[in-house]
Amino acid sequence: MIRFRLDSDQGSPVRERAGVLETAHGQVKTPVFMPVGTQGSVKGVAPRELRETGTQIVLANTYHLHLRPGESTVAQMGGLHSFMGWDGPILTDSGGYQVFSLARLRKVSDEGVTFRSHIDGSEHFLSPEAVIRIQQALGSDVMMVLDECPPSDTDRPGIERAVRRTAHWASRCRQEAGLLPEGRGLFGIVQGGVFPDLRRESARLTVDIGFDGYAIGGLGLGEDRAEMLSAVEAVTSSVPEDKPLYFMGLGTPAEILAVVARGVDMFDCVLPTRLGRHGTVMTRLGNVVVRNAAYAGDDGPLEEGCDCYACRGFSRAYIRHLISAGEILGLVLCTHHNLRFLHRLTMEAREAILAGDYREWMNDVLARLRRGGVRSTR
Repeated sequence: MIRFRLDSDQGSPVRERAGVLETAHGQVKTPVFMPVGTQGSVKGVAPRELRETGTQIVLANTYHLHLRPGESTVAQMGGLHSFMGWDGPILTDSGGYQVFSLARLRKVSDEGVTFRSHIDGSEHFLSPEAVIRIQQALGSDVMMVLDECPPSDTDRPGIERAVRRTAHWASRCRQEAGLLPEGRGLFGIVQGGVFPDLRRESARLTVDIGFDGYAIGGLGLGEDRAEMLSAVEAVTSSVPEDKPLYFMGLGTPAEILAVVARGVDMFDCVLPTRLGRHGTVMTRLGNVVVRNAAYAGDDGPLEEGCDCYACRGFSRAYIRHLISAGEILGLVLCTHHNLRFLHRLTMEAREAILAGDYREWMNDVLARLRRGGVRSTR
């Protein structure tokens, strides 16, 4: 089991909080952003550099690692921590989202999901029990249940079916996992689309099973922002206050701060590394496309006041030159900065929560983003 301690008083209704997650591979202070290392590697960043950016915990993916190199290979190499050279906590996503977004010719039933690999077309079957066995072989600190993640345009009857099936699968995952050792946990996933009543129903069904933490799945897929936040509030008011809450797939600063204000503790997203690989950096005044010609003679850092390696040692002009010349270092430096940016943001959010002035701090950050021309991505 995983222990979660709240370091701040939680208001009523549910609102921002700071906590500590105790895992077999160390503590995680929340709120926390988790870089995505889908295939056992955060793109463009070595484990030592992850530590330098302030990374506490990384996410890897069951679907991808099952297909390549296979969980048996990872287990033979001593488990995922040893395999990827990362000694901190690891959360493994169950692969449900990837099955529904990447796999070819999938067939879903109450028993599980039959699908063809996006890599070579080979056929595979994932049951709730298999997903747990794969994650146990990988040796992750936090495992996720298998869930059905319907597309954002699914109608209400389809969402209702996904809620029921996700709860059914969650119960089987819980039974397969059994009693977990200290420092290792299993999180349940709440579905329900943008329907608050279905979110509450899914939360009730999931909480009744009993998990070490809970996650909000099936959001951040292009839905209206107000609907997204309403769905989040339905979940935060329906899950235990003494358990961590994870929003799956969220990485924009404004949205992170908005869901923190509603009681969410953990988030992950490919956004910072994906932007970095395209020569774009995140700043307090919005995104900067450093590959643009406007920065060819700019001797300033990627972001004034940032303490990351890229900002301490290199100018925008140099990094822009690297990108223009096809040197991979330029994209690596952008990625390094973006991860540090989100880690600093969540670290400062935690400090503001503990100081009791989170809302004032958040509004100041959002005002600066607006002055820089940034709007919600939704």
